[in-house]
Amino acid sequence: MSDTKSPLPREVADAYVDELIALDPVTGTYLGVQESSSRLPDISPAGQEARAELARATLAKLDEAERVPGADSDIERRCARLLRERLTAELAVHDAEEGLRSVGNLGTIVHPVREVFTVTPAETEEDWAAIAQRLRAVPTTLAGYRDSLARGLERKLYAGPRPTATFIHQLGEWADTDGNGRGWFEDFASAGPEALRAELDEAARGATTAVVELRDWMRDVYAPTVEDAPNTVGRERYARWSRYFNGTDLDLDEAYAYGWAEFHRILGEMRREAEKILPGAETPWVALAHLDEHGKHIEGVDEVRQWLQGLMDQAIEALDGTHFDLAARVRKVESRIAPPGSAAAPYYTPPSEDFSRPGRTWLPTMGQTRFPVYDLVSTWYHEGVPGHHLQLAQWTHVAADLSRYQATIGGVSANAEGWALYAERLMDELGFLTDPEHRLGYLDAQMMRAARVIVDIGMHLELEIPADSPFHPGERWTPELAQEFFGAHSSRPADFVESELTRYLTIPGQAIGYKLGERAWLLGRENARERHGDAFDLKAWHMAALSQGSLGLDDLVDELSRL
Repeated sequence: MSDTKSPLPREVADAYVDELIALDPVTGTYLGVQESSSRLPDISPAGQEARAELARATLAKLDEAERVPGADSDIERRCARLLRERLTAELAVHDAEEGLRSVGNLGTIVHPVREVFTVTPAETEEDWAAIAQRLRAVPTTLAGYRDSLARGLERKLYAGPRPTATFIHQLGEWADTDGNGRGWFEDFASAGPEALRAELDEAARGATTAVVELRDWMRDVYAPTVEDAPNTVGRERYARWSRYFNGTDLDLDEAYAYGWAEFHRILGEMRREAEKILPGAETPWVALAHLDEHGKHIEGVDEVRQWLQGLMDQAIEALDGTHFDLAARVRKVESRIAPPGSAAAPYYTPPSEDFSRPGRTWLPTMGQTRFPVYDLVSTWYHEGVPGHHLQLAQWTHVAADLSRYQATIGGVSANAEGWALYAERLMDELGFLTDPEHRLGYLDAQMMRAARVIVDIGMHLELEIPADSPFHPGERWTPELAQEFFGAHSSRPADFVESELTRYLTIPGQAIGYKLGERAWLLGRENARERHGDAFDLKAWHMAALSQGSLGLDDLVDELSRL
């Protein structure tokens, strides 16, 4: 008889991470695995199926692990629940063959092929040798992606024409970043050491050639085939994607109604705040347009990067010890400028597992050199501190007490985005947004998240616009109406609004997780406060909440309420 002890759920989860890294070196690089630096994943149909087979095998192992003595402890139970929910949601997406029509302006299976280079170690000659090898892998990976899309065409699984057109434009930017025929990969490789110059240049040119070939195929073959396809996905596909991004089977009609309730609440607050800035302004967005011209602003790209760094440093100094207890390595976060060809929205990348690469916020400049402050302050509370950085860096910091899976790749979008939106509101509650410009910018950002719930659900399900809406009451949503509504209720410029709507068409169900996730975090905090009464300690609650790893919205409120 074997004495081999059967693994517990956390061991199954961590074994899954190891096996996934072998299939997906992009994930390995984000986790700081040096051996991943020279490779790219297979995103062909066969590569996608290999990941699905790993998920199925892991679920079978989890069935056994949950019967092992000790599997019912809180820490094992949470991990098992997350692993099962995530892999089940991922398999539902795979089995519906969504990977055969993964096209758009961000969040697709191909975008990491470029993005991973921005976090690949590039300090030593050995690092750059690995980068050269990774560059040489770009053509094969892009060919695999093309094979996936070609199979999708054969099966009449089409991406929408609008996301397709936007992606073709992005590929053009990747192939020619400066208008003179020099591609992004060549620009990136130019920072490498002279000893590897010829090798890097040749590999980068090969990568750019592959991008050009993909762009031309997308333009000449793919786009004409999908030109009459719908841009929206319908209720069945939307429900599947909503589960994937939110970790719950939402009542989509209730969520749509909640979005409208938040719209009306926030609009009232915005009107009161706008009156302080531009008395008599017809709408809050007239006051925000006034701030675009006459409000506080930063001149210069590097200057805004430094200013954002200072904003995060100041937040850490003010919050650590009062509302959070931060480890020294969590206190470090870097402000960066996003590479050309990115989507319009700022974003965050978490630290490597050993913190040798810190967490980083990224600002896409969209060609601008002048940056109004009002729409940056709360955004960097969201992306940096106390938002994404504090949560994702804390998960990494306590990974040994959780599991590697919970601390890294097991994240649920709505959990993380909900925390980041909660973080913006927390800074308002704590008095960091008393400046009328900053507070109106914060409310504008809140309005954007409410509008996302409305238009993302509304246009994909073709719902009716309510009778009490100030915008086209009684009509049914279309992408065109959604863009008009979003533009009319946002301070963002037209190119940002266009990019946002394409984003919602590309990754349906993701954008609603901000407000719905924030609602879950607020409800969990309120339940915990009622449970503890006067003994409720917000700092202790924050740290316990940030140290439990990811959970889907199904489970988040319950676990937060127990803390």
